[in-house]
Amino acid sequence: MLARPVIGIPADRRMLGLHPFHAVGEKYAHALTQAADVLPLFIPVLPNALDVDEVLSRLDGLLFPGSPSNVEPYRYGGEPSALGTLHDPERDSTTLPLIARAVVVGVPILGLCRGFQEINVALGGTLWQSVHEVPGLLDHRENKHLSLDLQYGPSHEVLLEPVGPMRGWANGLERISVNSLHAQGVRELGVGLQVEARAPDGLIEAFSLPNAPAFTRAVQWHPEWQVMSNNFSRALFAAFGDAARERAALRAVH
Repeated sequence: MLARPVIGIPADRRMLGLHPFHAVGEKYAHALTQAADVLPLFIPVLPNALDVDEVLSRLDGLLFPGSPSNVEPYRYGGEPSALGTLHDPERDSTTLPLIARAVVVGVPILGLCRGFQEINVALGGTLWQSVHEVPGLLDHRENKHLSLDLQYGPSHEVLLEPVGPMRGWANGLERISVNSLHAQGVRELGVGLQVEARAPDGLIEAFSLPNAPAFTRAVQWHPEWQVMSNNFSRALFAAFGDAARERAALRAVH
C-alpha cells in the first residue's frame, strides 16, 4: 500500500488558561482525509518559527485554514485594527514565509478563508479589514446566533471566471452557491494572482497563481464544511490531493 501524501496545516496559537496551545479545526483535517485522501499533519506556530525549508522538505502540500483571527494589518501596510480584533502574530510569522517559499519550491497550496487572505498578503496584496463598511460591498459575515448548519449554509452565489478548472469542478455552471463567514476580504491582489471567482458585489472570492510550479489556489468561503455533500468542494479537494500525490512521487524519485 502506497503511503498517502502528507499535508501540513499550520495551527492557531491560543491561550488556554496560562498556557499557549496549538489548535487546528477538526473539519479541515476531516476534509483532507475524506475528499483529498491525504494525511494531515499539524504544524505548530512557535514564537521562534520552525525552519521553513526543513518543514517543506517533509511535506507534499500545505493547507492554510480559516481562523477567528485576522492577519495583522502592519503586514500589508493597513491601518491599525479595531479595538478587540483577534490577532495571531505567531501564525502570521509562520504562514507568510511558508507561503512565499512553498510557491518557489513547488509545494502545492490550498488556502481557505483566513488562508485565502494570508496567501494574498504573502504575495504582496492588501486586505479590507471590514468589508461590510466598504461602500458598495455586502456584509459577508455570518450570524453567530444561528446553528452551525445555518451559519455554514449557502449565503450567496459566486461567478466563476471562464478560465481555469473551476467551471469544470462546477460541472460547467457559471455560478455556484457558497457560504460566507468573513469580515476581512481581498482589497488588492498579490503579485501574479489571477481572479477565479467573484461575489455579486464584485468582491474577489477565489484566485490562483497560474505561473506557480505547483497547484496554488485559494477561496474565501469554507468548502471543508460537510465536504462530501458538495460536488464542487469534493472536486476542489480531490484536485489538491492529486497535486500532492504528484509532489510525493517527485520526492520519492529524488
